[in-house]
Amino acid sequence: MNTLSIILPAKNEAAALKELLPRLRLAQPSAEIIVVDDGSTDDTRTICEKHGVQCLSSPYSMGNGAAIKRGARAAKGDVLIFMDADGQHDPDDVARMLEKIECGHDMAVGARNWGSQAGVGRGLANTFYNWLATRMTGHFVADLTSGFRAVKANQFREFLHLLPNGFSYPTTITMAFFRSAYPVVYVPIKAAQRIGKSHIRPLRDGMRFLLIIFKIATLYSPLKLFVPASAVFFLLGSMNYAWTFTHYGRLTNMSTLMWSASVIVFLIGLVSEQITSLMYRRDG
Repeated sequence: MNTLSIILPAKNEAAALKELLPRLRLAQPSAEIIVVDDGSTDDTRTICEKHGVQCLSSPYSMGNGAAIKRGARAAKGDVLIFMDADGQHDPDDVARMLEKIECGHDMAVGARNWGSQAGVGRGLANTFYNWLATRMTGHFVADLTSGFRAVKANQFREFLHLLPNGFSYPTTITMAFFRSAYPVVYVPIKAAQRIGKSHIRPLRDGMRFLLIIFKIATLYSPLKLFVPASAVFFLLGSMNYAWTFTHYGRLTNMSTLMWSASVIVFLIGLVSEQITSLMYRRDG
């Protein structure tokens, strides 16, 4: 029988934790519950002490991913459950996630439906991420960015060095599991309206969403991104050459530049593929 640790990264989520912690304890009475306080300025630690829950506090905010890594290092369970501390995730869904782990999967991810998305913009962005990740990996990805997931502790800790300190840790760990051939399954969930104010800012985090797209590709198979880009440059160079040869009977510098870019992009992809392979190599 696997032992269970539930890890909740929290930044100023005291209002939500007041309601969430009793429900979580009722749903999983034998589980180890760890709240990772990411530099909160509210009563997060007091709330945890009141409910007899372990609280790991940081002197300043280091990011959601950093809190996840700290909680994973401290957890004693064989299976780790990661949940948002803002009240979006239902403690009763933990049992459904654990069933998938017991059936042989190494990670179970809570997949939100469209009604659970935080706005149309976020919903469209997540839909695009899911489509791109599905195309890159060849595996169906129902919710790439969900923060509600159950994982086997040993497998998860293999990739702690890859996880960023920011909000994109779900993307990284999902691609890492697929790359390492660890079975992943998606469990449909309905996320509730969060309690309190979101820490995500659309303008500030716009670049982060763009970087996630490149991270999806580079964490799994860089050549799947660089080969099409290389082909586009080669095609543009060929089209330009065909046009200039037809009209002027000569080869222009632009065609040569496009073909050179095609070769360079392909070689960058080849090197990136080798670096990615080294990232996932297990010594010993």
